[in-house]
Amino acid sequence: MTAFGFVGTLLGHAKTLFLFTKSDFKTVMFPVSLMAAAAAPTRSPTHFAQAICWIWLHLLQFDVSNQTINPLEDEHNKSYRPLPAKRITLQNAITLRWALVPICWLVSSYFGRSVLCASIALVAFTMFHNELHAHRSMVGKNIATALTLAAFEVGAILITGDNRHSLGRIAQQSLACSIAIFTTTIYSQDFKDVEGDALIGRKTVPIMFPTFAGPILATTIQAWTLFLIHLWQVELFTSILFGSLAVCVALSFTASKTVLGYQRAYYLYNAWVVFVHCLPFPQHAKMSAL
Repeated sequence: MTAFGFVGTLLGHAKTLFLFTKSDFKTVMFPVSLMAAAAAPTRSPTHFAQAICWIWLHLLQFDVSNQTINPLEDEHNKSYRPLPAKRITLQNAITLRWALVPICWLVSSYFGRSVLCASIALVAFTMFHNELHAHRSMVGKNIATALTLAAFEVGAILITGDNRHSLGRIAQQSLACSIAIFTTTIYSQDFKDVEGDALIGRKTVPIMFPTFAGPILATTIQAWTLFLIHLWQVELFTSILFGSLAVCVALSFTASKTVLGYQRAYYLYNAWVVFVHCLPFPQHAKMSAL
């Protein structure tokens, strides 16, 4: 194989790995990275870069696991992914899935025992969500997803911060809010996937409660918005921006009737989640000024 051929093959494999995680950049990579930066500000940009790499590696572990459980689903919802696009065989993807587990643990051990524990928990929650089929249950999916995201956030916060052994007060509050918010609103991602989910017999909130799911989600997002503005003592201008975005999200989910409409609503929801994870920034600024 020539040097150009080798590079081309390497880039092809890199693209395959990226495609496993592509759809979760907006749902995991961006919100978790920003939360880590907001909840555990650091004087070291290297720490933040390391956290981003750690998040992506563990996201790859989760996504490869998730996408090998039922490849048929992605043929209808996300045909660009490696398995439906025939970029990798199912057997090779399963091998990759289990090979990533010790790799994640080895990398995490470099950052200390606390980060390793977060990695072990994340792998366990991944198995609970995917291999143990919690994702098939309406309640199980929401809880498993929230716990998995919490493990992402704990690891990222620990790596980003100057203290890699424990979480500070603001980080603990941020984490508690994040778990509660994801548990009560994560089904926002299911509206656009109703067709594929119904095909494989998955029970989600929009499938079980098609009439009430949108209005309940809209109300929940508004309630969380008001609570977070109070909790983080958000100043007026930021409160107006945050509240306006929450209203847009709520209206999008209540007014949408098509897959495209729900996709747009979900993009707005993810923008709202990113905003949520940035709210602790001013609290750290106040503490630093003291």
